[in-house]
Amino acid sequence: MSRRRLLGFFEEEDDILAATRAVRGAGYEISDVYSPYAVHGLDKAMGLEPSKLPWVGAALGLAGAAAKVWFEIWTSEYDWPINVGGKPFNSLPAFIPVTFEVMVLFAGMSTVLAFFIVARLYPGRGAEAPDPAVSDHRFVMVIEENDAAFDADVVHRLLRQFHVGRVEERVD
Repeated sequence: MSRRRLLGFFEEEDDILAATRAVRGAGYEISDVYSPYAVHGLDKAMGLEPSKLPWVGAALGLAGAAAKVWFEIWTSEYDWPINVGGKPFNSLPAFIPVTFEVMVLFAGMSTVLAFFIVARLYPGRGAEAPDPAVSDHRFVMVIEENDAAFDADVVHRLLRQFHVGRVEERVD
């Protein structure tokens, strides 16, 4: 099945932000918005949900810390118990600095790996930028044509209100 998309090319940040709000308010589905830098408020204008990556990092960081504490207690109390100066085998205060470092390591690495999985980034994957200038100075909005009621002329007139440079229709 072919995928039809309408691409609007903008030059200014304020124009892409206002156009995104208007297109979404008109009931059209915005597939993606490409920009050369982060635009404050664009995620809310697109209706994106907050990221779940912080929860992944927190959960796996705590799991890594718990696994590390278990490993140190198991090592010092059961696998290789050495009594040094009458100290207890499971001396928790001695484990705190390394536990913190392992927690940070697990949280950071799991967040990066989760991001790569969610974004489908893998070695050898090519870039899918709709226009080479999007990494330099241009903003591009991609609108999905998902039903028969979609009228490209109506969307084009809507985008003209926000100083759209050009509008293209692409079929994949």
